[in-house]
Amino acid sequence: MRCYCVLHHGQPLELVERPIPEPQGTEVLIKVQAAGLCHTDLHLWEGHYDLGGGKKLALADRGIKPPLTLSHEIVGEVVSTGDRADATAAGPIGRSVLVHPWIGCGECAACRRGEENICIKPQSLGVVRPGGFAEYVIVPHPRYLIDLDGLDPAEAAPLACAGVTTYSALKKFGPRIQDDPVVVIGAGGLGLMAIEVLKALGGKGAIVVDIDARKREAALAAGALAVIDAKAADAAPQIIAATGGGARVVLDLVGATPTVTLATASCARGGHIVVCGLMGGDITLSLPVIPMRPLTLQGSYVGSLDELRELVALVRRTRMKPIPFSRRPMADANAALKQLIDGQVVGRTILVP
Repeated sequence: MRCYCVLHHGQPLELVERPIPEPQGTEVLIKVQAAGLCHTDLHLWEGHYDLGGGKKLALADRGIKPPLTLSHEIVGEVVSTGDRADATAAGPIGRSVLVHPWIGCGECAACRRGEENICIKPQSLGVVRPGGFAEYVIVPHPRYLIDLDGLDPAEAAPLACAGVTTYSALKKFGPRIQDDPVVVIGAGGLGLMAIEVLKALGGKGAIVVDIDARKREAALAAGALAVIDAKAADAAPQIIAATGGGARVVLDLVGATPTVTLATASCARGGHIVVCGLMGGDITLSLPVIPMRPLTLQGSYVGSLDELRELVALVRRTRMKPIPFSRRPMADANAALKQLIDGQVVGRTILVP
């Protein structure tokens, strides 16, 4: 089979020919039908995360080293199973499934709670294990497969990351999303997904903040209540005015020094900020501010298997619209990656065989 792999960080993906893997034990072999390109793939390609202050977290320090087969947003067809896989759970051969990629060790406290996405020894597809930029991928157990039941593979693929990440983050705000607009910082694939998930959940709506005029236009087209240029000198006052005195809920999908700084500057007293983005940097925050305002600053990392199942059920029940996306042949992986690096992608790029 053909795979498009990171053999050297920061260098073009290379086409590698490998034998089609044979599933063992509980494993399931999936023939890839669609694979999304996410900003996390860019960090994996670069080989590090920016910790701010000139510090970097190298992937190698976490045991993640080339060769890497990227893409954790995977839809595919069930081809075969290992001899210990539950055939009922895997479903019939030929079934199209969405793959939950945030797989854990199955033994730690987080995994036992059903929170494999925050496992201390993650085995995530497209990160630790080979991902979807290949013709076939091995999934370790049928429980990670969610029946598409007629959903379009390319439309469904982003649910495995952009979808479940925003769904899990929005759940952390609780009932506030029904009472207050959510300030969404970042109008990329996750930002546009957040708009759709908010509508499906019956939320009040999103005020979207981004530096890119094209992405702000895309957010308005998707139904944002308002958009604000993050580069504007008065961006924080604009957010405070748009939210009637300060944001009570802010979803930062960028996670950079300027965006978290803007979020804290824009919050009302009692505001709640959830940070999902991994762009990097650091902040200085006076500690008395946290209890005196009081602020909640919370992280959120992708989502659990149960949350992905809930999201797919929500999509079916509400007929939630897919985010804008473009289909490209898998052979265009490097060109698609270059577009992402250059900030030219609106929504998602989906690679297909």
